[in-house]
Amino acid sequence: MNGFIAFCAKVHTDRFRWFFMGVIVFNAVILGLETYPAVRAGYGEILTILDHICLAIFTIEILMKLVVDRHRFFFSGWNIFDFLIVAVSFIPGEGTVSIFRALRIFRMLTLFNKVKKLKMVVSAILKALPSISGVAILLLIIFYIFAVLCTTLFGEKFPEFFGTLQGSMLTLFQILTLDSWMSGITRSVLKEFPNAYLVFVPYVLITSFIVLNAFIGIIVNSLGEESKEESDDDYKKEFAKLNERLANIERALEARDKKPSD
Repeated sequence: MNGFIAFCAKVHTDRFRWFFMGVIVFNAVILGLETYPAVRAGYGEILTILDHICLAIFTIEILMKLVVDRHRFFFSGWNIFDFLIVAVSFIPGEGTVSIFRALRIFRMLTLFNKVKKLKMVVSAILKALPSISGVAILLLIIFYIFAVLCTTLFGEKFPEFFGTLQGSMLTLFQILTLDSWMSGITRSVLKEFPNAYLVFVPYVLITSFIVLNAFIGIIVNSLGEESKEESDDDYKKEFAKLNERLANIERALEARDKKPSD
């Protein structure tokens, strides 16, 4: 029994982690291939078998963690997420029910927790959320102001773009992304309202070049801080290992000095 538990404990080793990450990526590729009707028609049975093998490996991983961690398994949000995704995959049926089994594509999200670099990026974004929320509120206010303005000024002539407040906000979001904003929207409006550039140019300058850059700046700054903390942690770990080695050497020397000479 102890040997079985010791084997299950290997689920937390780096070798097993990389193996399970490889299976997650492989299963994601299979789920992607199943979206192509031609591939599904020619290799459907093979893909199904491989999919079942991946599901079996995921189940074994969950069981090994349950054996080792026991009730502590459910203290981790990522473990609960994995458990639910795998459990849903066993729901029988076709059609709407079978769609739930495709949800295990979301297991790729666990790579954010298992891959060090991805984890650092996610952690930096989460830490930046308070600052980002302030910029998001500012952007929403600007959206609302210009949506009311555009609906009032251009809504009657261009109902497809600015006929309603929500329609104006959707159009302004398209302009924010700079997706055909000049050729598809602005030029048409300028033909009827030659001074419309007094609305669109300030809007683009404020949102696309100022507010969005504020978003990027906050995230980049947070990434820099997270990277520095990560480097400091690595340095502390290496320093602790070095101190431990020096302590072992000192103990060995003391033991040698205390050993009686022949």
